[in-house]
Amino acid sequence: MIIRPLSPEHKSDYLDFFDNRAFTDGNPNGPCYCTSPNQDETAIKQMVSEFQTNGVKETIRKYAVRMLDENKIHGYLAFDGKTSVGWCNAADMESYAGFVPEFARVNTCGKTISIVCFEIAPGYRGRGIASALIDRVCDDARRKGYAAVEGYPRIYEGRDDHDFQGPVRLFQKAGFQEAARQDGQIIMRKVLK
Repeated sequence: MIIRPLSPEHKSDYLDFFDNRAFTDGNPNGPCYCTSPNQDETAIKQMVSEFQTNGVKETIRKYAVRMLDENKIHGYLAFDGKTSVGWCNAADMESYAGFVPEFARVNTCGKTISIVCFEIAPGYRGRGIASALIDRVCDDARRKGYAAVEGYPRIYEGRDDHDFQGPVRLFQKAGFQEAARQDGQIIMRKVLK
């Protein structure tokens, strides 16, 4: 498994992943191209207003292409050979308009990378890909001088394993610790040394 940061040369790999492998198991979070974390409320409303006319997946894809061209989507792709099989949306906390909870913004411990979303292709889940994505995010953040990396898992009906933000145990396994909790959402933080 190879983990690569999203870059212009991987635009087609990103689109291929979301076109052909992401959410193909009927996952209720799809269809998605992971655009919402990087949009403000106005852009999201505009996108949603086009769903009925152009179709949901087609509209979201159109916005994703535009955002990729404008370098507004950041994260990492996991590859099995030349095939993209996993995705993690991760970037500087400040690049996420409304996706990082406000209580996380007031509880920071310095310059922070936020991990806001994962998607692993069916058939590749349970192979350590999400853990490899987190490890790469942390390694790059450390190298770039960030103080911490955070994730924001949610608890639904006592469970946290059905959310695109990743389960608590995934972050714990990577050395993250709970920093705060509010309204069913947890800040899982790894302080980088």
